[in-house]
Amino acid sequence: MIKLVDITKYYSSGYVKTFALRDINLEVKEGEFMTVMGPSGAGKSTLLYILGMLDTPSSGEYHFFDQKVHRLSEKQLSELHKNHIGFVFQSYHLIDDLTVYENLETPLLYKKVKGAERKSKVAEMLDRFQVVAKKDLFPNQLSGGQQQKVAVARAVITNPKLILADEPTGNLNTKEGQEIMELFKELNEEGTTIIQVTHSEKNASYGRRIVNLLDGWIVD
Repeated sequence: MIKLVDITKYYSSGYVKTFALRDINLEVKEGEFMTVMGPSGAGKSTLLYILGMLDTPSSGEYHFFDQKVHRLSEKQLSELHKNHIGFVFQSYHLIDDLTVYENLETPLLYKKVKGAERKSKVAEMLDRFQVVAKKDLFPNQLSGGQQQKVAVARAVITNPKLILADEPTGNLNTKEGQEIMELFKELNEEGTTIIQVTHSEKNASYGRRIVNLLDGWIVD
């Protein structure tokens, strides 16, 4: 599904290059649940953003199914991301002035899904994630766990092939965090590929493989 070949990412300031990732070689099979771990500054989020096509590498090759991502235009990257990838952030990234219902509907509007189908899909997500009673509330009226449930529902409403999660339980209490991880486990068992970044050994145990990063390198 995913193949990274010698992916490097650096930032230039004058004559100085600061490396975030160095020579990353990685393959991810469809249906995997993979965890990326490492200390702060190791390059975990940078790797996730490149995988999610929200950032581009300085050099190297990124293959996503039959697409050479490293050769695509910004518009093509945006289309590929929109059609195949769901992103879940630590800070939820819900739209504050939209209700729960409207937040869930937004990705479907971007994909020009017709009204009746949108209504059906949103109803399905509200039910599945047990937030039907919250559909007319705004994000600031929800608990952290409820906001993250809505964020996960929004990420999966378009049936993406890949979910990328950046510290998805970082702002949640233990019970809320466990609920989110159980949702990811369920989605993975249904065939969705999941790559998460976490500091939590417990969260990592939900996945089947751990990739450790240190100073931008993959280490054993």
